[in-house]
Amino acid sequence: MIPSALYPLVSALLANVVAQVGKTIVYYFKSGKWDLHWVIASGGFPSSHSSTVTALSMAVGIQEGFDSTLFAITAIFSFIVMYDACHVRYYSGKNIELVKQLVDDLKEASLIEFDEPIYQEQLKSVLGHKFIEVVGGFVVGLIIPLLLTPLIF
Repeated sequence: MIPSALYPLVSALLANVVAQVGKTIVYYFKSGKWDLHWVIASGGFPSSHSSTVTALSMAVGIQEGFDSTLFAITAIFSFIVMYDACHVRYYSGKNIELVKQLVDDLKEASLIEFDEPIYQEQLKSVLGHKFIEVVGGFVVGLIIPLLLTPLIF
């Protein structure tokens, strides 16, 4: 039995784990290959950022009331995180892809030497999420606290 005081924390952490494992399963169905890297990867479907903050908000709402100040705070926090994952971080990743392509194109088209250490860095281009990935995380985050509720209360 989980103490009710830990219900929001357990809901959020479990939603994160479910989303991260879900990414591995989704990748398998898309590619036919198992890649356990997705268990710790950012980006992909469903968004673990979205699932975590949504589960936290949902659990707080169930426990404290959806008309509580604490729920309002966690809901706003959740919206900010999901917006960031879907917009700011997603487009940062797109910018990294563009810069990598430009550097590759310049290497091929000219005699410019790219021997500075900055050009050797491996940049991660998948930083954020597409809208559907955020929605997937949101759904996971709604479901997990609802499944845990009978075990807590």
